[in-house]
Amino acid sequence: MARLLIASNRLPVTVHAADGALSVERSSGGLATGMKGPHERLGGLWIGWPGDLDGLDARQRAEVDRQLDALRLSPVQLSRDEIARYYEGYSNAVLWPLFHYETARLPPEVKDFDAYQAVNERFADAIAARHEPGDLVWIHDYQLMLVPQLLRDRIPDARIGFFLHIPFPSSEIFRILPDRERILEGLLGADLLGFHTATFVRHFASSALRLLGLPTDVDRIRLGAREVILGVFPMGVDAAQLGAVAASEKVQRLADETRAGAERLLVAIDRLDYTKGIPRRLLAFDALLRAHPELRGTIRLVQVAVPSRENVEAYAEYRAEVDALVGRIHGEYATPRWSPIHYLHRSLSQDEIVALYRAADAVLVTPLRDGMNLVAKEFVASRSDGDGVLVLSEFAGAAAELAEAVLVNPFDVERTAAALHRALDMPEEERRTRMAALRERVLGYDVHAWARAFVSRLERTRPSVPADLAPSPAAALRAAIDRAASAPRLALLLDYDGTLVPFATTPELAAPDAELLSLLRRLAARPRTEVHLVSGRPRRTMERWFGPLDVGLHAEHGVWSRFPGAAWEGAPLPDMPWRDSVRAILREFAERTPGSLVEEKTAGFAWHYRGADPEYGAAQAKDLSLHLSTVLSNVPVELLPGDKVVEIRVHGIHKGRIATEVARRSPEGTLLLAMGDDRTDEDLFAGLPGGSVAIHVGPAPSRAPLRIPDVRAARRLLAALADAR
Repeated sequence: MARLLIASNRLPVTVHAADGALSVERSSGGLATGMKGPHERLGGLWIGWPGDLDGLDARQRAEVDRQLDALRLSPVQLSRDEIARYYEGYSNAVLWPLFHYETARLPPEVKDFDAYQAVNERFADAIAARHEPGDLVWIHDYQLMLVPQLLRDRIPDARIGFFLHIPFPSSEIFRILPDRERILEGLLGADLLGFHTATFVRHFASSALRLLGLPTDVDRIRLGAREVILGVFPMGVDAAQLGAVAASEKVQRLADETRAGAERLLVAIDRLDYTKGIPRRLLAFDALLRAHPELRGTIRLVQVAVPSRENVEAYAEYRAEVDALVGRIHGEYATPRWSPIHYLHRSLSQDEIVALYRAADAVLVTPLRDGMNLVAKEFVASRSDGDGVLVLSEFAGAAAELAEAVLVNPFDVERTAAALHRALDMPEEERRTRMAALRERVLGYDVHAWARAFVSRLERTRPSVPADLAPSPAAALRAAIDRAASAPRLALLLDYDGTLVPFATTPELAAPDAELLSLLRRLAARPRTEVHLVSGRPRRTMERWFGPLDVGLHAEHGVWSRFPGAAWEGAPLPDMPWRDSVRAILREFAERTPGSLVEEKTAGFAWHYRGADPEYGAAQAKDLSLHLSTVLSNVPVELLPGDKVVEIRVHGIHKGRIATEVARRSPEGTLLLAMGDDRTDEDLFAGLPGGSVAIHVGPAPSRAPLRIPDVRAARRLLAALADAR
């Protein structure tokens, strides 16, 4: 059975030191509870920050380490400066508000990404130091989003899972983040990415497409030679444990005491965090009392606000706002014998919380935005009596599962007030019908089922890609270079876009850089070596970019060729009566697809949509291909969908003709080495004579027997050939 390494910002313990005595006590939070089973069952380690230990002496620190080791907990010690910048700074002052759509709370200048990266590096080092072959790694939450790729860099074949416990925002919100690409690349180092809801998966997929150009195929993203699986794993609660607490005599007694009197009871339990929507909830309660004066004196709202991040300025301001609202509502409605709100700004024990759940007529869970919100599920799990109403924000992740709750839009204060009135007046039969359905779901998929489902899916992932799509071993590539370097004569046939340079938004932006031009000159200067650039680009572009070089140039997939030392010559072409109609179709699609453009060539056209909205552009490309397939069904042309391009070219004009012609013109004993990345280069590989070397760039299927991952690898390989003697 695979061992499990868990990594989270905090270890699931609290260190207490008082009067010389020291203890390490397990936490009871949702993550600590959910991971306890896998941690114990799979015999692994939990890696994280143990809390601030600066006040402990050397003996006490040693004792903490001993107790943590006994619990299989591995500490990552963080300084107060690191906590201030990585945790309170970047994680909670930047990522937290942005991921919860609170963009107005972002600091004027986004800082501390360097500290965030440095701490993520520390965590990756800590995991790598403890990793053994076959281990599973499960990384948790927004504080560690760079760790998957950092760990992948250290252990390429590690099996890595990541779960995000907060919302993943829409791509339009996420793109606000200055370091957005780095965060996405960090997350995509995982083999399995887990989210609470399908909406969060869609948002992540959209961001990966729009910012990195990576499309999602149903539930996976292909990244180079790897696949990243995207999964929906809604977190649950320890329903059985909560049910047992709710059934205890102590909790029953506390619940009865809370219900003493004839008042009907509304309960809300939150961290004092601006995402929880406490002010709007108070305004809705105010609106309820205003619209239904008959409820005054007969209803009470218990609002528990657990202190949170009190040293962060935004939270101090938020507390002042809540305090002021509570005071205003009290001042307006309270009487000598009745208070409309019981406001508790402190933590409560689990017994006290469950007693409130049992006593409540309705529990209000109305965050402005939340990843899941386990309070909703805790309430349901505690109501073994089958009664009570859950009023739930549609912007909480739990709303995707708990459809029988009374769903509200917390931004609509008046309708939320109406929903509170509906909850209070709901007939018993309807209350029990709704609660029965909610309990079936919450008890059937608890926190333990959540953890099992994620670990099981991670166990089934395969970090290595299929052998035919993986980069070739270094030894095989080295042997190919050695063979090319020692050949009596050598002819290189090199594709351009996607092979020698990355793809650009528009064709003109992919001009060769100084490093590439220098590399081509070095290759052309090798004794007994010819270099041929084989591209779909127009002749005038090839001439402008590479005309001064002593290399062969082949434009428009072989319509035009300029062999070294010779003039341009064109291939014979048939009449093309279809050009005008196809040109009109392409221009129509370009007009209705902003960011796309039409490139006209001697023997065809190319419709580029790299600059278009990724999702809309891909949909338009499909429509265009289907339309052209019908229009050109009896015309001797080929339709070639490529990477953000749709090409139309005369049948029989392809790169394979160039390979045949170069081989025909070359002296006997010449070795041909071809390198390319897309569908058109498969024709080039097919046209090579026996004994040639074919190298595919990228993860797509190919007939080439050798494979390298990207443009950088292609340049490195050619540089090694240029330097070989």
